[in-house]
Amino acid sequence: MSRDDDTRGETDGPGADSGDRAGAGVARETTFDGPRKLHPLTVPYRLAQQAIGPVLFVFFAGVPSLTAMFGPRGGVLALVGVVSLAAAIVGYTVASYRRYEYELTEDTFDIRSGVFSRREREIPLRRAQNVDVSQSLVQRILGIATVGVETAGGGQTEANLQYIGEDDAEALRAAVSRRRRSDSPEPPESELAEEVFAVTERELLALAVVSTDFRLVSLLFFGGSLFGPQAFSFIGEQLFARPDSLLGLILGPVAGVAGVVVLGLLSGLINAARYYGFSLERDDEELRYRRGLFQKYSGTIPLSKVQSLTIRENVLARRLGYAALYIETAGRAGAGGDSGGGSQAAIPLAERERVRELARTIEPADLGGFERPPKRARQRYAARYTTALLVLTGVFYGVSTALEFQSYWWLPLVGLVLVPVAAHLKWANLGYALREDHAVTRTGFWSRQTKVVPYHRVQTTVSSETVFQRRRDLGTVVVDTAGAYSLGGNDAKAVDVDARTADEIREAVPDSLSRSLRRRRGQQDRGTRVDTTHGTDTASGTDAAD
Repeated sequence: MSRDDDTRGETDGPGADSGDRAGAGVARETTFDGPRKLHPLTVPYRLAQQAIGPVLFVFFAGVPSLTAMFGPRGGVLALVGVVSLAAAIVGYTVASYRRYEYELTEDTFDIRSGVFSRREREIPLRRAQNVDVSQSLVQRILGIATVGVETAGGGQTEANLQYIGEDDAEALRAAVSRRRRSDSPEPPESELAEEVFAVTERELLALAVVSTDFRLVSLLFFGGSLFGPQAFSFIGEQLFARPDSLLGLILGPVAGVAGVVVLGLLSGLINAARYYGFSLERDDEELRYRRGLFQKYSGTIPLSKVQSLTIRENVLARRLGYAALYIETAGRAGAGGDSGGGSQAAIPLAERERVRELARTIEPADLGGFERPPKRARQRYAARYTTALLVLTGVFYGVSTALEFQSYWWLPLVGLVLVPVAAHLKWANLGYALREDHAVTRTGFWSRQTKVVPYHRVQTTVSSETVFQRRRDLGTVVVDTAGAYSLGGNDAKAVDVDARTADEIREAVPDSLSRSLRRRRGQQDRGTRVDTTHGTDTASGTDAAD
């Protein structure tokens, strides 16, 4: 029996009762004393994943080739090579499993691994940001899971346990979470978690509807409209012995619409399966999420490590009154299969007011009343869209001329009538606001993002002006945080504001940062004094908390 199996039945102690009360699947406390091994099924599972393909390829490609070249002797040599390769892979996988150990101590999470070169990693628990548990459908059947531990400042997962028992995975996630935020390994009373969100069937259906990327849809429609006529004229000539331009003119857009429908159905089903059964729980110090139909994910989002919030609404979601909430923490590597890059979906989709209400409980910022860019910014957008349409028209004309086939290369020019509307919508969905404790920005029309950044999380504030912005006396201010998502260029931005206003924002945010840090230090000092006197004001004899 493995060490995982030995500890699976340990249910005594405070951890078991606390897990039952939390009610989210951690039903008992597992003791993580001393080094532990991965699950025994790790070896056959890895072999099935990584070894079968190469061995079969060498067998079916190498044996016939060597037999044809050197006769039976060549075939025998090839078989010996295949067997040797399989034995080497099996031996290395077994050795890797036997040499891999992990250990959870009071202060660190330690990993020892390596077959030819021994490697030891010691991860301080205070730096652990997120602990995620994931299971594919096959892993769920086998009862194993992957555990990923991410640390502050890291752009990738620091520790990746593949694979341990699913019960031990949940227990390990809970134990790391507790020890990270407490000097005691025992679960505190604050671990009693309250469910703050659970996705409904209606919201899953809405998610499937609104999750289509409309930029890709528009390109698909244009492609079908432009090149469909030639394609379907060719089909008509082959099937009906005559080219039919009218048939192509009708079926070209039809092909675009059909592609849009198929794309929407596929992306909708994928997202609905990804967030099936999504629930979010909260205690005093962290959020805990669970989701997934075929591949299950669970993990934690420490509230003390939140760098920024993002409320995301594409154009269809806004029309239907829905939005999504993403939380970015320092070092987030985008685990869990999220498409949000370095951010974690706190709510995949819900009614806009529900999303804003939860966002305000995490960061109490006012989400209304934005300052828009000056109206002259619209001229810039109109010039940009006009130039893009003219370039696209030139490309289509050049392609159709070079390949000598009929196409409606001029079709992008029809979009010129929509340029003023597009420029206005772009302008209308931009804005910024400097609140007492937060900077709030809004960008995007097709997918509008409202970002909330606490001043005490700001790393740098940078203002810039491109050549085209300088012509209209405009600038952009970027409010940078420590999150990995921000490293990819998705910081909070005040876009195309007046150049003088950009300088004012760049100077105002650091001042607000200093004030915010002073207030937080004052609050911490007051909290320390209260703890020192056991919560009693010695001068007046009254409760200091009052």
